[in-house]
Amino acid sequence: MTKSTVPVGTAKKVKAAIQEELDKRGVNIPFDVASNPEFLKEGSAITDFMKPDRVVVGVESERAKEHMTRLYRPMMLNNFRVIFTDIPSAEMIKYAANSMLATRISFMNDIANLCELVGADVNMVRKGIGSDTRIGSKFLYPGCGYGGSCFPKDVKALIKTAEKNGYKMGVLKAVEEVNEYQKTVLFKKLAARFGGVENLKGKTIAMWGLAFKPETDDMREATALVLIDLLVKAGAVVRVYDPVAMNECKRRMAARGDAATIASQIVYCNDMYEALLDADALLLVTEWKQFRMPSFGVMKKSMKNALIIDGRNIYDPKELAEAGFEYSAIGC
Repeated sequence: MTKSTVPVGTAKKVKAAIQEELDKRGVNIPFDVASNPEFLKEGSAITDFMKPDRVVVGVESERAKEHMTRLYRPMMLNNFRVIFTDIPSAEMIKYAANSMLATRISFMNDIANLCELVGADVNMVRKGIGSDTRIGSKFLYPGCGYGGSCFPKDVKALIKTAEKNGYKMGVLKAVEEVNEYQKTVLFKKLAARFGGVENLKGKTIAMWGLAFKPETDDMREATALVLIDLLVKAGAVVRVYDPVAMNECKRRMAARGDAATIASQIVYCNDMYEALLDADALLLVTEWKQFRMPSFGVMKKSMKNALIIDGRNIYDPKELAEAGFEYSAIGC
């Protein structure tokens, strides 16, 4: 049984490899191969495993179906949420599901960027379209791009699978393009606020959040990496803080070819407020819970310039205006 996310056709190769080995040994042992892709989110894997929305199982025989039913029935006595398919379909479902979610994210980010240009508020737009039952409200939150180990990898894998089969996934290529652009949006907003990239040299920029999402230290494909690179190249000093991803960030920065050169431009802070000391601006990159209700009074006293650029739209613009902050978010 394959649990990992694997390219369509992997189970077929696994079965062929096992059969080839059995033939070499001259033995005849009946066996089945099944595809049972996991749908676990980082930070909530145990809950997702114990209380799944659905379980997808790809099989090619009634015997395999019976075995998998016996395996899952004790955990789903009240609601047997197992969907049986053929094996290629099961392998495709995982890629298609993650690619659909990535598509929704990039679509909303594209809409958010257009909202800014035409004077609309993306939060109002999101509520308006999310109330349509055909669309729903999940994964319609604009931000500064998706990252992690699943969405980027699975979108790329599906594009590559299509290419190998002579087909072009035009929508998914656009999803990738939008996401890569979105990771630079906070930097572009910052540069525009100070009158150009050249004016960021010598500025001190605070960054809250390094991991690609809360409740993990995973920085694979993280927006923070793109922003740090852009800020360092612009000559800014970056003061960073993340509740759990500090060591991971240090490891990644130390592995860079220019590690010695940029060491003085990256300051690792002990808490969120230390990161704000004499900062010309704050970039909110990861929506950790502790960032949601900070002391705006302490923030303002700590910062050189009361400017917040919010990449996750977690703050109330009116509240920040009353507190004396200049505030910019995604799509509003």
